Amino acid sequence: MAGMESTSAEMDLDRPNLEEYLPSDSIHGSGSPKNLHLRDLLDISPTLTEAAGAIVDDSFTRCFKSNSPEPWNWNIYLFPLWCTGVVVRYGILFPLRLLTLLFGWIIFWAGFIPAHILLKGQEKLRRKIERKLVEMMCSFFVASWTGVVKYHGPRPSMRPHQVFVANHTSMIDFIILEQMTAFAVIMQKHPGWVGFIQKTILESVGCIWFNRTESKDREVVARKLREHVQGVDNNPLLIFPEGTCVNNQYTVMFKKGSFELGCAVCPIAIKYNKIFVDAFWNSKKQSFTNHLLRLMTSWAVVCDVWYLEPQYLQPGETAIEFAERVRDMIATRAGLKKVPWDGYLKYFRPSPKLTEKKQQIFAEDVLRRLEK
Repeated sequence: MAGMESTSAEMDLDRPNLEEYLPSDSIHGSGSPKNLHLRDLLDISPTLTEAAGAIVDDSFTRCFKSNSPEPWNWNIYLFPLWCTGVVVRYGILFPLRLLTLLFGWIIFWAGFIPAHILLKGQEKLRRKIERKLVEMMCSFFVASWTGVVKYHGPRPSMRPHQVFVANHTSMIDFIILEQMTAFAVIMQKHPGWVGFIQKTILESVGCIWFNRTESKDREVVARKLREHVQGVDNNPLLIFPEGTCVNNQYTVMFKKGSFELGCAVCPIAIKYNKIFVDAFWNSKKQSFTNHLLRLMTSWAVVCDVWYLEPQYLQPGETAIEFAERVRDMIATRAGLKKVPWDGYLKYFRPSPKLTEKKQQIFAEDVLRRLEK
């Protein structure tokens, strides 16, 4: 509580003095702010717009910025060491890791193709073999980054009426979790070789795809989610409710769909150590192939994964409140800062009408506060 009071006090100190921007007759006319009108606040809309823009840049844009590593090869003594590291990473480690990944693919296809074709009449056995092969291939991926992953808590098990939710930093989140348990994940459709893997391999473990630009996909996905959590033999369902990759320093709002399924919600907190490489994938600036190459040419990917206690919807609690409670748990465990933004704003700019409506609400709120 003391920490919250301290934070509130700091916010009060940082809050701008609106009297500096308001007309003088609105404030000093009767010695009180009661003569202040809504039009007076709207007259300073350029100031409010600039302030809102600064706030958005400070707390929203930062969620999707990767931190560049601090240069340390700045003198004649350190530069040779840095050059040696580049030679080792690109000339020795990268070829070995690439061979490891290729070896993994050879083993995978040697088992997956026969099982997929020859065991069509034995669904249970085929799904079990394909599940183990997917887990194995994900382990090869983690090995190709020299992944150092520490798992905390009980390993997820296959049972109905449960869904797992996790914070999202990169597509490698799925790979790191999948090597321990074959999850059925909800994922955006991707082009290229990632899309090929989605259609040919990941559908075998029950993964569900969607396109965020198609409104009809939401209804189809919602129906498939409800059907999946009821299945006894289905793989555990994994959802990233932020809906986009965030830089592992912040957490944006969780979509409520994961919390309206009427089942247990099992939070997973993922935290990357940036000592060797920043695992954040900025999909707007970098393809996933280039992202993997960056990981494979780093020293290692260091990560902690916490499987937290299952949570249930409490009496009188809404799905949004439930989502926020689970987000609090994940943010606290992984040391992430919560921000009240919808991650989809990363892909869609708000319409002018919505912006004007938000300005109107903000002005009315300030007016009510000044009249108290």
